[in-house]
Amino acid sequence: MTHAIAFQNFTLGYNQHPAVLHLQAEIADGSLTAIVGPNGAGKSTLLKGVVNALSPLSGQVSFGSIAREDIAYLPQLSEVDLSFPISVVELVAMGLWRKVGPFGRLGRDYRTRIAEAISAVGLNGFEDRPIGSLSSGQMQRALFARLLLQDARLVLLDEPFTAIDARTMADLIGIVRRWHGEGRTVLAVLHDFDVIRAHFPETLMLARQLVAHGPTAQVLTAENQFRARQMCEACAGPPHTCGRSAA
Repeated sequence: MTHAIAFQNFTLGYNQHPAVLHLQAEIADGSLTAIVGPNGAGKSTLLKGVVNALSPLSGQVSFGSIAREDIAYLPQLSEVDLSFPISVVELVAMGLWRKVGPFGRLGRDYRTRIAEAISAVGLNGFEDRPIGSLSSGQMQRALFARLLLQDARLVLLDEPFTAIDARTMADLIGIVRRWHGEGRTVLAVLHDFDVIRAHFPETLMLARQLVAHGPTAQVLTAENQFRARQMCEACAGPPHTCGRSAA
């Protein structure tokens, strides 16, 4: 099976302090993979490295047949500026930016696609609402609608189901599973092992270094979880002292 992403001695960090160390792993094309590990393990840092928001200290990440322009990235909800004065429909329309550019006009076909994406996430009637008035679940639905419009082959999700209600989580998991069924590659930073076991066939466990990677049942063992906690407890130093919620 061909790979979508290959990490080769991939090391990331902040101010020369490593947060991900010497990662060697391949993510198969079309796979649905959860990224797990203790707080401070480098999970979110890894996604930032994939989208080149953070330059590696050493090593590299390479892509199979996927171009960097064909990557969609959902950051943690806490990193989204809810005070930005735009409406739901304007936020969702940003998913078309690569196709229409900053000054392009949204023709009828694009407006139809925006309406379909909003409907797909259950936000009909919210189009003109300012994003600052949305609940956490509604905001995450809007961000997923933007991802739908990006139509990317590689989708990166950083804690997509945190601070949302069970119905919203079920709806968004349905979208993730649909992406998987379409042959897209999806990586998601997650904490709920029950959700992972039910919906994510592959898991990559980090504790700054790779702990395990493979079928979820083989990775989410008590032994691996204990080892990951030990590895994080053994590491020290800024900026990601393990035990802090910095991952």
